Amino acid sequence: MIQPPYYHYRPHPWHGLDAGTSPPDLMNAYIEITPFDLVKYEVDKRSGFLRVDRPQRTSSTPPTLYGFIPKTLCGPRVAKVGGIQSGDNDPLDICVLSERPIDRVEVILETRVLGGLLMEDNGQADDKIVAVLKDDAIFSNLLAGQQRVIVVGCANDHRVELVGVLIKRLAKIAAGEGLGMLLRYRSECIAIDIAQT
Repeated sequence: MIQPPYYHYRPHPWHGLDAGTSPPDLMNAYIEITPFDLVKYEVDKRSGFLRVDRPQRTSSTPPTLYGFIPKTLCGPRVAKVGGIQSGDNDPLDICVLSERPIDRVEVILETRVLGGLLMEDNGQADDKIVAVLKDDAIFSNLLAGQQRVIVVGCANDHRVELVGVLIKRLAKIAAGEGLGMLLRYRSECIAIDIAQT
């Protein structure tokens, strides 16, 4: 039996944790913000600890669990999918749907990827992966036996309604905070860049 690694020190969530057991279908998500948070937290790139980025500037809370996929980069390959020159050079963001309320941050979730939202923030790609908590009693049924489905651009589908709600909430938060975020809709799934470490 293979022993899991033992860490003498806490690994950095972006560089020290695994991206997932079977990318791009099964991915790990490091959660920074929950739907219950009125403050936006972000991982400090240098230390790996959560820091307060800012209070939410609107009454809208995040629509889902929100964080990033370890060992990923929203860089040139991801930007190219959306026809943009560059990415924001942050880890790839992920929105995780869960039937059960999870109110803790700094947790690692195993997720099944549904697809992605191509987004642009101040001229840079800021794409969001949309996933469900693995083995979730309700949302895992969205996969309907498929490993991954294209979410954006599927007509007459309950997945589009769900993603439509997610898009509207993200747009409302971005507009209320003056972020100038542009949501772009494409039919293909986002390419996931796994950083080599």
